[in-house]
Amino acid sequence: MHTLQRIFDWKTYIFTVLAVISFSSFMVVLFGHTIPGIIIAFFKVAGEYVILGTVLIFAFSWFLRARPRNRPKNYRVVPIDVFGKQSTIQEIRTEFKTHDVAWSFMKQYKKTYPLHNFALVSDVKDSDKPTIFRYI
Repeated sequence: MHTLQRIFDWKTYIFTVLAVISFSSFMVVLFGHTIPGIIIAFFKVAGEYVILGTVLIFAFSWFLRARPRNRPKNYRVVPIDVFGKQSTIQEIRTEFKTHDVAWSFMKQYKKTYPLHNFALVSDVKDSDKPTIFRYI
């Protein structure tokens, strides 16, 4: 009876049950709170850096596209007849300093002379031929 009492000693079972419960509680806290908390915190910070990097890349690309370019200093309006050949009309102004003014005059010329087409051209530094900016 003495050996049976040792096998079924209630102190041993209580110690074993307490050890299993405390270990399982430790595992629940570790895998349920600690590790997910670290991973969530990491991905929050990583997400912030991804968003910040995307904003910086967008701003840098916008800056590169928005920087001022070398614009021509003089523009010419070239009349073109119905046969597609360059012609001259004595009554019109053909030399302009700004693109907007030349474009405005060119639209008015198209209304006044409907049988002609007009090209807005300028000499660009890197090209040996005049560059056409607009054509109506």
